[in-house]
Amino acid sequence: MNAKFTSIAASAGLLLAATIWGFSFVIVKDSLDYIGAFYMIAYRYTIAAVVMSLIFIKKWKLLNREYIKQGAFTGLFLFLAYASQTVGCDYTTAGKNAFLTTFYVIMIPLLTWLLFKKRPRFYVFIAAIMSLTGIGLLALGSDDKGFNIGDVLTLICGIFFALHIIFTERFNKKGGDPLFLTLLQFIFTAIAGWVSAPFFDGAFPMATAFSGRVVLSMLYLGLLSTMVGFSLQNIGLKYVQSSIASLFLSFESVFGILFSTIFLHEAFTLKMFFGCSLIFLAVILAENGDRFFRRKD
Repeated sequence: MNAKFTSIAASAGLLLAATIWGFSFVIVKDSLDYIGAFYMIAYRYTIAAVVMSLIFIKKWKLLNREYIKQGAFTGLFLFLAYASQTVGCDYTTAGKNAFLTTFYVIMIPLLTWLLFKKRPRFYVFIAAIMSLTGIGLLALGSDDKGFNIGDVLTLICGIFFALHIIFTERFNKKGGDPLFLTLLQFIFTAIAGWVSAPFFDGAFPMATAFSGRVVLSMLYLGLLSTMVGFSLQNIGLKYVQSSIASLFLSFESVFGILFSTIFLHEAFTLKMFFGCSLIFLAVILAENGDRFFRRKD
């Protein structure tokens, strides 16, 4: 297959994943009225893991100690990211949750610097300042009493998402199978969810967990948002540089705030618009600055 076509197809897949994830913020916000955050994570990732195991049953022959180690390691970051994001969504709006999640795009080069001594270029620091300013405007411009614990948890989830992307890309570049790694990540995330849920959410909510509304929501989150979305992401990370991939993935924030405004009727003030714009411009600068300044250098 032509390398250019593969790259374009992978990029289109990343944008499709962003669209699916954008609508998932609406689903999560609605579902939190019926099921706890940790049970939701366990529920959706179990669905994704079971269905994906059946579809890609032949890939189990790849299982070895290295895959188990990488699946558990990256799966832990995925679980921590979704735990902090989902709990955060319970305390803030779906739109803010969606936009603040994109903080991971700024964190990728900064964490790469911290972990692998690869210093980011000057425009990444400018983007970080722009992003923080945008976060402030987004919080202050909302009608939910400004910056709250939900916003803090959402920013923390961005750190874990960044770590998940960084280490998933590193394993894929070594020749790992992205779909099998995705499957193992789902299994470890589901296990972590079921183990954690009784401590944080109490007893399993039998009365509501199998209602039609919740089942349909979990099928969307499990099959589309989790299985399809992360498969598209991890395949994309094999053929598209992580910095560029994260730019496509960051569009989930745009779709998230669009869908939350349409379906949840969340307010979107002028300050919030400027805050979102600054965050989005920061994302573009952080991941495309090398192209912008290449000629001058």
